[in-house]
Amino acid sequence: MKPFTVHRGRVATLDRVNVDTDQIIPKQFLKRIEKTGFGQFVFYDWRFGTDGKKNPDFVLHDPRYEGASILVAGKNFGCGSSREHAVWALADFGFRAVISSSFADIFANNSTKNGFLTVRLSEEEVASVMEHAQEIDNYALTIDLENCEVRDEHGFSAKFPIDEFVRHCLLNGLDDIGLTLQHEADIAEYENGHPVGEALRAS
Repeated sequence: MKPFTVHRGRVATLDRVNVDTDQIIPKQFLKRIEKTGFGQFVFYDWRFGTDGKKNPDFVLHDPRYEGASILVAGKNFGCGSSREHAVWALADFGFRAVISSSFADIFANNSTKNGFLTVRLSEEEVASVMEHAQEIDNYALTIDLENCEVRDEHGFSAKFPIDEFVRHCLLNGLDDIGLTLQHEADIAEYENGHPVGEALRAS
Protein backbone atom coordinates (compact mmCIF):
# COMPACT_ATOMS: atom_id res chain seq x y z
CA MET A 1 0.00 0.00 0.00
CA LYS A 2 1.37 3.42 -0.97
CA PRO A 3 2.28 5.54 2.08
CA PHE A 4 0.54 8.88 2.53
CA THR A 5 2.83 11.56 3.97
CA VAL A 6 2.45 14.91 2.21
CA HIS A 7 0.27 15.35 -0.87
CA ARG A 8 -0.31 18.45 -2.96
CA GLY A 9 -2.98 18.47 -5.62
CA ARG A 10 -5.75 20.30 -7.42
CA VAL A 11 -9.08 20.45 -5.59
CA ALA A 12 -12.50 19.50 -7.00
CA THR A 13 -15.73 20.37 -5.21
CA LEU A 14 -18.83 18.24 -4.71
CA ASP A 15 -21.19 20.55 -2.86
CA ARG A 16 -23.65 17.85 -1.79
CA VAL A 17 -24.40 16.31 1.59
CA ASN A 18 -25.08 12.63 2.38
CA VAL A 19 -23.22 11.34 -0.68
CA ASP A 20 -23.70 7.60 -0.26
CA THR A 21 -21.66 4.72 -1.58
CA ASP A 22 -24.28 3.78 -4.19
CA GLN A 23 -23.83 7.24 -5.68
CA ILE A 24 -20.05 6.94 -5.54
CA ILE A 25 -20.10 3.55 -7.32
CA PRO A 26 -23.54 2.32 -8.43
CA LYS A 27 -24.42 -1.29 -7.72
CA GLN A 28 -24.45 -2.41 -11.36
CA PHE A 29 -20.66 -2.04 -11.47
CA LEU A 30 -19.87 -4.24 -8.48
CA LYS A 31 -19.45 -7.45 -10.49
CA ARG A 32 -15.77 -6.81 -11.22
CA ILE A 33 -13.41 -9.02 -9.23
CA GLU A 34 -10.39 -6.70 -9.39
CA LYS A 35 -9.75 -3.65 -7.24
CA THR A 36 -8.85 -1.61 -10.32
CA GLY A 37 -10.94 -0.26 -13.17
CA PHE A 38 -13.71 1.23 -11.05
CA GLY A 39 -12.68 4.85 -11.62
CA GLN A 40 -14.50 5.08 -14.94
CA PHE A 41 -17.76 4.41 -13.10
CA VAL A 42 -17.34 6.79 -10.14
CA PHE A 43 -20.46 9.00 -9.68
CA TYR A 44 -21.73 7.37 -12.88
CA ASP A 45 -25.40 8.26 -12.46
CA TRP A 46 -24.45 11.92 -11.98
CA ARG A 47 -21.74 12.05 -14.64
CA PHE A 48 -23.88 10.43 -17.35
CA GLY A 49 -27.52 10.43 -18.39
CA THR A 50 -29.70 7.36 -18.86
CA ASP A 51 -28.67 7.39 -22.52
CA GLY A 52 -25.00 7.06 -21.52
CA LYS A 53 -24.14 10.55 -22.70
CA LYS A 54 -21.98 12.83 -20.56
CA ASN A 55 -23.85 15.23 -18.29
CA PRO A 56 -22.04 18.52 -19.00
CA ASP A 57 -23.50 20.12 -15.87
CA PHE A 58 -21.88 17.70 -13.43
CA VAL A 59 -19.08 19.38 -11.55
CA LEU A 60 -16.34 16.85 -12.34
CA HIS A 61 -16.76 17.63 -16.03
CA ASP A 62 -15.75 21.24 -15.41
CA PRO A 63 -12.32 21.73 -17.04
CA ARG A 64 -11.14 23.69 -13.99
CA TYR A 65 -11.19 20.45 -11.99
CA GLU A 66 -9.46 18.26 -14.56
CA GLY A 67 -6.78 16.14 -12.93
CA ALA A 68 -7.97 16.91 -9.40
CA SER A 69 -6.60 14.58 -6.74
CA ILE A 70 -8.39 16.07 -3.72
CA LEU A 71 -12.19 16.07 -3.42
CA VAL A 72 -14.01 18.35 -0.99
CA ALA A 73 -17.61 17.42 -0.26
CA GLY A 74 -20.54 18.07 2.07
CA LYS A 75 -21.11 16.38 5.41
CA ASN A 76 -21.75 12.66 5.96
CA PHE A 77 -19.72 11.58 2.96
CA GLY A 78 -19.65 7.85 2.24
CA CYS A 79 -22.86 6.92 4.05
CA GLY A 80 -25.03 3.99 2.97
CA SER A 81 -23.80 0.47 2.31
CA SER A 82 -20.39 -0.80 3.38
CA ARG A 83 -19.02 -1.49 -0.11
CA GLU A 84 -15.25 -1.08 -0.22
CA HIS A 85 -15.60 -0.52 -3.97
CA ALA A 86 -16.45 3.14 -3.23
CA VAL A 87 -12.90 3.77 -2.04
CA TRP A 88 -11.44 1.76 -4.91
CA ALA A 89 -13.45 3.85 -7.40
CA LEU A 90 -12.39 7.21 -5.95
CA ALA A 91 -8.73 6.15 -5.84
CA ASP A 92 -8.82 4.69 -9.35
CA PHE A 93 -10.35 7.92 -10.64
CA GLY A 94 -7.30 9.75 -9.32
CA PHE A 95 -8.26 11.05 -5.89
CA ARG A 96 -5.86 10.61 -2.96
CA ALA A 97 -8.03 12.22 -0.30
CA VAL A 98 -11.51 13.51 0.48
CA ILE A 99 -12.20 16.49 2.72
CA SER A 100 -15.52 16.77 4.53
CA SER A 101 -16.93 17.80 7.90
CA SER A 102 -18.01 14.20 8.62
CA PHE A 103 -17.70 10.71 7.19
CA ALA A 104 -19.54 7.43 7.60
CA ASP A 105 -17.46 5.23 9.91
CA ILE A 106 -17.32 2.22 7.58
CA PHE A 107 -16.26 4.37 4.62
CA ALA A 108 -13.52 5.98 6.71
CA ASN A 109 -12.31 2.56 7.87
CA ASN A 110 -12.28 1.20 4.30
CA SER A 111 -10.31 4.29 3.25
CA THR A 112 -7.61 3.60 5.83
CA LYS A 113 -7.23 0.01 4.63
CA ASN A 114 -6.59 1.29 1.11
CA GLY A 115 -4.20 4.15 1.82
CA PHE A 116 -6.90 6.73 1.08
CA LEU A 117 -7.12 9.71 3.44
CA THR A 118 -10.34 11.15 4.86
CA VAL A 119 -9.71 14.67 6.21
CA ARG A 120 -12.27 16.00 8.68
CA LEU A 121 -12.48 19.79 8.94
CA SER A 122 -15.15 22.02 10.45
CA GLU A 123 -18.11 22.99 8.26
CA GLU A 124 -16.75 26.55 8.14
CA GLU A 125 -13.34 25.32 6.97
CA VAL A 126 -14.91 23.04 4.36
CA ALA A 127 -16.99 25.96 3.08
CA SER A 128 -13.85 28.09 2.83
CA VAL A 129 -12.02 25.43 0.80
CA MET A 130 -15.03 25.03 -1.50
CA GLU A 131 -15.23 28.76 -2.05
CA HIS A 132 -11.55 29.00 -2.92
CA ALA A 133 -11.75 26.03 -5.30
CA GLN A 134 -14.74 27.54 -7.09
CA GLU A 135 -13.22 31.02 -7.40
CA ILE A 136 -9.46 30.46 -7.87
CA ASP A 137 -8.14 28.88 -11.06
CA ASN A 138 -5.94 25.81 -10.54
CA TYR A 139 -6.67 25.92 -6.83
CA ALA A 140 -4.52 23.40 -4.98
CA LEU A 141 -4.08 22.23 -1.41
CA THR A 142 -1.28 20.59 0.49
CA ILE A 143 -2.38 17.84 2.86
CA ASP A 144 0.38 17.20 5.37
CA LEU A 145 -0.35 14.04 7.32
CA GLU A 146 2.92 14.27 9.22
CA ASN A 147 1.70 17.52 10.81
CA CYS A 148 -2.06 16.86 10.44
CA GLU A 149 -2.49 20.08 8.49
CA VAL A 150 -4.23 21.30 5.34
CA ARG A 151 -2.93 24.51 3.75
CA ASP A 152 -2.94 26.48 0.53
CA GLU A 153 -0.96 29.39 -0.91
CA HIS A 154 -3.71 31.93 -0.17
CA GLY A 155 -3.53 32.05 3.61
CA PHE A 156 -5.74 29.09 4.46
CA SER A 157 -4.46 26.62 7.04
CA ALA A 158 -6.29 24.16 9.27
CA LYS A 159 -5.40 21.28 11.54
CA PHE A 160 -7.38 18.06 11.33
CA PRO A 161 -7.89 15.29 13.88
CA ILE A 162 -6.95 11.70 13.15
CA ASP A 163 -6.56 8.57 15.22
CA GLU A 164 -2.87 8.00 15.92
CA PHE A 165 -3.00 4.33 14.89
CA VAL A 166 -4.71 5.25 11.60
CA ARG A 167 -2.09 7.96 11.03
CA HIS A 168 0.70 5.45 11.69
CA CYS A 169 -0.75 2.99 9.17
CA LEU A 170 -1.18 5.62 6.46
CA LEU A 171 2.24 7.18 6.95
CA ASN A 172 3.88 3.77 6.67
CA GLY A 173 1.65 2.29 3.98
CA LEU A 174 0.39 -0.51 6.22
CA ASP A 175 -2.81 -2.36 5.43
CA ASP A 176 -4.00 -5.37 7.46
CA ILE A 177 -1.52 -7.68 5.73
CA GLY A 178 1.32 -5.22 6.24
CA LEU A 179 0.51 -4.94 9.94
CA THR A 180 0.52 -8.71 10.27
CA LEU A 181 3.86 -9.06 8.45
CA GLN A 182 5.46 -6.72 10.98
CA HIS A 183 5.26 -9.72 13.32
CA GLU A 184 6.54 -12.23 10.77
CA ALA A 185 9.43 -13.35 12.99
CA ASP A 186 7.11 -13.96 15.95
CA ILE A 187 4.67 -15.85 13.73
CA ALA A 188 7.46 -18.03 12.36
CA GLU A 189 8.73 -18.75 15.86
CA TYR A 190 5.25 -19.76 17.01
CA GLU A 191 4.69 -21.97 13.97
CA ASN A 192 8.06 -23.67 14.42
CA GLY A 193 7.22 -24.52 18.03
CA HIS A 194 3.66 -25.65 17.33
CA PRO A 195 3.00 -29.42 17.15
CA VAL A 196 1.62 -29.09 13.61
CA GLY A 197 4.74 -27.26 12.51
CA GLU A 198 6.95 -29.91 14.09
CA ALA A 199 4.99 -32.67 12.36
CA LEU A 200 5.37 -30.96 8.99
CA ARG A 201 9.13 -30.64 9.43
CA ALA A 202 9.37 -34.31 10.38
CA SER A 203 7.38 -35.51 7.36
